[in-house]
Amino acid sequence: EINDSEGHPSSSHQSLKGTSKWASSLENLLEDPEGVKRFREFLKKEFSEENVLFWLACEEFKKTQGKKQMQEKAKEIYMTFLSSKASSQVNVEGQSRLSETILETPHPLMFQKLQDQIFNLMKYDSYSRFLKSDIFLNHKKSEEQEENSPDAQTAAKRASRIYNT
Repeated sequence: EINDSEGHPSSSHQSLKGTSKWASSLENLLEDPEGVKRFREFLKKEFSEENVLFWLACEEFKKTQGKKQMQEKAKEIYMTFLSSKASSQVNVEGQSRLSETILETPHPLMFQKLQDQIFNLMKYDSYSRFLKSDIFLNHKKSEEQEENSPDAQTAAKRASRIYNT
């Protein structure tokens, strides 16, 4: 394995990072904490932050262990996002709304259908606008400036000297 001057593995086709990764898919964006933060910032301006918050809550819910904890989390998700009185109600199709009775016997995938609806709503609606937004474009620009900074260039030059000797 070849390492650069800082000892990091070097490869000519490094995996996508940052905004490039976010732009490749909504899935990649949602896997990156910084991407989620920027996407939330954008959705807040669009008054639809509840969508990503619901999606994240569902992801967290799937990892919940123990019936009691699941019941509590399920109820919290229901009251926050799905109930007619929810403070951050998500826009899901009426027939797929859950009745409160299902909260008594929760299971990890009980919100999956609704989560998929919200994911698709984000994917085909807000995600494409996010990629054109100032929030995304400014972050991308600052990333590119970092890559082209003198420090980054000198590291690259040092690495090329090491390989070309």
